Amino acid sequence: MISLGSFFSRGPAPLLGIDVSSSSVKLVELGRNRAGELVLERCAIEPLERGWVADGNIEKFEEVVEAVRRVVRKSGSKTKDVALALPAAAVITKKIVLPGGLSDAELEAQVESEANQYIPFSLDEVSLDFCVIGPSANSVGDSDVLIAASRKEKVTDRRGLAEAAGLKPVIMDVEPYASRLAAARVIETLPNHGVDSLVALFEVGAVTTSMQVMRNDDVLYERDQAFGGAQLTQLIVRQYGFSVEEAEVKKRSGDLPDDYQASVLAPFIATMAQEVGRALQFFFTSTPYNKVDHILMAGGSAALPGLTEAITRQTSFACMVANPFDGMEMANSVQSRKISREAPSYLTSTGLALRRFYT
Repeated sequence: MISLGSFFSRGPAPLLGIDVSSSSVKLVELGRNRAGELVLERCAIEPLERGWVADGNIEKFEEVVEAVRRVVRKSGSKTKDVALALPAAAVITKKIVLPGGLSDAELEAQVESEANQYIPFSLDEVSLDFCVIGPSANSVGDSDVLIAASRKEKVTDRRGLAEAAGLKPVIMDVEPYASRLAAARVIETLPNHGVDSLVALFEVGAVTTSMQVMRNDDVLYERDQAFGGAQLTQLIVRQYGFSVEEAEVKKRSGDLPDDYQASVLAPFIATMAQEVGRALQFFFTSTPYNKVDHILMAGGSAALPGLTEAITRQTSFACMVANPFDGMEMANSVQSRKISREAPSYLTSTGLALRRFYT
């Protein structure tokens, strides 16, 4: 029924979480100390050239394979088992209600039967998995079951990428599910541990910003917007005449002219704050809600100085950077100062690494 591991099951320990985005490959490996607390054992990031990964598809296979090899070498990890994720657009998910008390074989048969209603292609062409969430809140004696399906070639591409890099893929997740798992730890640090709070999570990628609005374990709203950190790179190119590659390197290192803050960064931050405000307005007009309690910012541009303050001014809602490593012990191999700047980029890869400990 499943061609590769599972979308939801627990992976064997130890485990690498590797997130392949359009701009970089991120790796996280987690452990626990004797007290049972999470330890950041290793993390590393390797940039990808523009066009190597586009719309979640691996366009330059060998180049991306080599980038995965480099990020593993850079991390110093000897672990081979890896959790990967597919973009949300490549996966169909649906929550269904099935009778409680079914055997595994009966449950599998029921899921396959139900999946035919929601998947627009033959089951022979898909990798299909399911997860029993628990008793149904609306139907006594029944269970809520989450099903997930993706075209086999999408799964095969990710599996082949890992295997070509000398790794063993054991879990195939879905990017927003992985990011929510990591974000849940951040939400627990909010007042009242975030219980019943309406939290809007924004992940700023290179070309797309994804938004998820959550309350407790429920996702109330999801939306992607065509806006991302690559626009800042383009502004740097236009302002200073650098090549795209030079601009990207200088953006990461901070090695930019004196007028960068006022001439380039401030206008970009203002635009990003407007985009966040616009996305929230779409949420408000599409749902009964008219406010959120907290905004969390993740992704490569989330830690830009002044961004959270600009978003709070724009929206009037409290905003903070989502650092998935908050509350973790840092292993000696981790450079704490560098990580504090890059941490928001690692949200999805941290969620993947957490699959070692969470179902």
